[in-house]
Amino acid sequence: MVAEVGVNHNGDLGLARELIEASAEAGADAVKFQSFRVEDLILPNVDKAPYQRRSSVAAETQTAMLKRLAVDEGFHVLMMEMCAEFHITYLSTPYDVASLDFLVDNAVAAVKIASTDANNLWFLEQVAARKVPVLLSTGMTTLSEIDEAYRTLLEGGCDELLLLHCTSSYPTEPTDVHLHAMTTLAEKFPVPVGFSDHTPSVGASPYAVARGACLVEKHVTIDRSMEGPDHAASIEPNELATLIDEIRRVEQYLGSPHVGMTVAEEETRRSLQRNVVACRSLRPGDTITDDAVVMKRTGGSGIHAASWNKIRGRRVLKALRAGDIIEWHHLGTST
Repeated sequence: MVAEVGVNHNGDLGLARELIEASAEAGADAVKFQSFRVEDLILPNVDKAPYQRRSSVAAETQTAMLKRLAVDEGFHVLMMEMCAEFHITYLSTPYDVASLDFLVDNAVAAVKIASTDANNLWFLEQVAARKVPVLLSTGMTTLSEIDEAYRTLLEGGCDELLLLHCTSSYPTEPTDVHLHAMTTLAEKFPVPVGFSDHTPSVGASPYAVARGACLVEKHVTIDRSMEGPDHAASIEPNELATLIDEIRRVEQYLGSPHVGMTVAEEETRRSLQRNVVACRSLRPGDTITDDAVVMKRTGGSGIHAASWNKIRGRRVLKALRAGDIIEWHHLGTST
């Protein structure tokens, strides 16, 4: 489980620490941020995306907003140290080559490539050349674009890749989630598939795990009412804890692909499944026939009904009365 802080720290180191600690306490495996240099990411005075206008100052440009939220490498180093303190993995999304190199130089466990760069082949070539593990989000892309991104990364040197099914809508409506798409990705690309979730509250994540997602990412904030582009579409720490509990429960439900009787079923099987019982008196030398036996619950004693074809036609070695449980030592060879 990846808790996506992104820029929800609002450039405040104290808030960043609070989010890291809350994510760790909730049981997240990793916490993810965003690494970018505004001058390398965006032109001056670019307007905000519609969802950004709804969740932050509408009149402000996207460029101005990003300048407020950008933090330097020293800030990231301190967050890395906080993650180590709280025993949670630090991850980040680089949006430019300088930020990518900073993360690689600091031995980041993996980089997340945002959906906005999923078809930025120039940048994907740079990422691949660093041979760093990659989580590639696939929002706003076609299957052919994902295929091109996949080939660009693998052919460029990336040998650890995970695809994240994603809908880049904040928040995502249930009808726009399309968890079946994870199956399509898994069938077409021989790499692990996860889910980047923008649905409200606990939302679709547990269902994605049931569908086969090996990793889930979810935006987290201390308070959804805070001003900023991603707070409104994020979950708060108590919801994150509930979400992770639900995911762990789903993992327990999924269990093993092995088909067979569980340890917990053994006693129930003894109690409820049927064994072979004589339904009339049988003398030594009589043959076990269809009308000589009945299948009843015996509490586990005797020959299981599944062995019926193995005992039909065999001779009885000792006298049996109606209601007696038939045991293997009561029987000889076939007639």
